[in-house]
Amino acid sequence: MNYMELDTPALIIDREIMMDNLRFMQEYADRRHVALRPHTKTHKMPRLALIQEELGARGVTVAKVGEAEVMAEAGLRDIFIANEIVGESKLARIRELAKTVDISFGLDSIPQAEMIERAFAGAQKPARVLIEIEVGEERSGVIEEADYLELLEYLKGCKNISLKGIFSHDGNSYQAADIRECREIHLTAQRRTLRFAELAKEAGMELETVSIGSTPSMMHDFPILDGVTEIRPGTYIFMDASQANAYGSLARNAATILTTVISRPTPERVITDVGAKGITAQTRSKGFCATRGLGLIKGWPEVEIFDVYDEHAIIYNKAFHDGVRVGDKVEIIPNHICPVVNLHETAYLVTDGEVVEEIPVACRGKLK
Repeated sequence: MNYMELDTPALIIDREIMMDNLRFMQEYADRRHVALRPHTKTHKMPRLALIQEELGARGVTVAKVGEAEVMAEAGLRDIFIANEIVGESKLARIRELAKTVDISFGLDSIPQAEMIERAFAGAQKPARVLIEIEVGEERSGVIEEADYLELLEYLKGCKNISLKGIFSHDGNSYQAADIRECREIHLTAQRRTLRFAELAKEAGMELETVSIGSTPSMMHDFPILDGVTEIRPGTYIFMDASQANAYGSLARNAATILTTVISRPTPERVITDVGAKGITAQTRSKGFCATRGLGLIKGWPEVEIFDVYDEHAIIYNKAFHDGVRVGDKVEIIPNHICPVVNLHETAYLVTDGEVVEEIPVACRGKLK
């Protein structure tokens, strides 16, 4: 059917744009001689992860153990959980996954390492971990070199943990003022990550993997420094309003939310049938990723979502009001696509206006 015949709200993926995005990033990784391990938290669909691997990706990244379990069940065999995993039940699930897939996960402290060492006692294979390095995002990850060296020394004495490498995420690139500052954040993060790789080497621990990544840093053909082995962008597959701002164009935006006009109560106000539960209420307020409103209307460059309730999007624009009628369908370009996908059970892959595939969002809600 034509995608405009779908009931709304509906998550729409333009197949041709998506495939072009996938090839674009794979070619970037190949040209820079690093492995591409895409972060699947953006799309949450094993079907698309398998396509990424077919195009050349060397394994995938996930955010949660539940996502790793879904990906493994679908046939993905090389999975990295880019997160610190804490708790007996989660570590037991990873131990079980390790029997059939190559799985690794994040670490940033000795107390966490102590839990892992106990959880993997007697396991067929040791836990494979990557130490996270904090590079400016002010989130998780090792900050002080002394703490890192202490952690390395602890790992040397572990019988049930194998150190695969280190990883970092320059999420602060989203707040860069412009492309020039984004480039500097990208390079600074790499230099800091590579400094920690050198410290590991000096401590007698060779690292198999030095992994970096964020989509804004990967869309402008920035250099990848010698010593980096892997990149982990995620949002590039679909893009969104904030990424389009950083990239400078909406041409790579593959994902939209199809929504129906349900009311035109004033000469300027239009209401559609998707709200915070379908597009979120998220904005980005700083840097070259900063967004206008709560989403954009495709084909209407001056129109944005003014506000949302749970099930309603509110738009104020007279030209748009006069250009649509109750029952018309329009497409919203979300500000941040990753949490939006998590709100939908199904995505519709579209080619030339026709639905060619309905794909379950199988990792939806896998928060544990």
